Amino acid sequence: MDQFGFDACIDYRAEGLFKAIRAACPDGVDVYFDNVGGEILETALNLMNERGRVVCCGAISQYESTAPTGPRNLPGAIVVKRLRMEGFIVTDFAGDADAKAIRALQSLIDAGHIKVTEDIVEGLENAPAALIGLLNGDNKGKRMVRVSADPS
Repeated sequence: MDQFGFDACIDYRAEGLFKAIRAACPDGVDVYFDNVGGEILETALNLMNERGRVVCCGAISQYESTAPTGPRNLPGAIVVKRLRMEGFIVTDFAGDADAKAIRALQSLIDAGHIKVTEDIVEGLENAPAALIGLLNGDNKGKRMVRVSADPS
């Protein structure tokens, strides 16, 4: 954890998710960025502080489900806690801002404020297994498939 500069790490697949988040965030959650959906999103919503913000970027727990589930009591949680919940798609930020964002992120990486971890699988023939591994959570960092040598 020290390598990446965060205070706690939670395995969302393990038992006791609610208790784990509560222990890591004893004062509640102000901002939650969700890529999982379903039960995980429901748990996070239950731990949100009033006027918290929830960003939904994906729902990987639902992608292969024949019976997708969503958070129960969603309208109630949003109303009672006065939460803001919004979708996030990176293409909304395409265009002129791309170069500016890349420069800002690169400066944070160069300063050591953002750590980049790459998980590279060699060979296009291994792409299907790499994708399955990604969906199973086998990767550590950004999963990529190298299809040829770096031309530089």
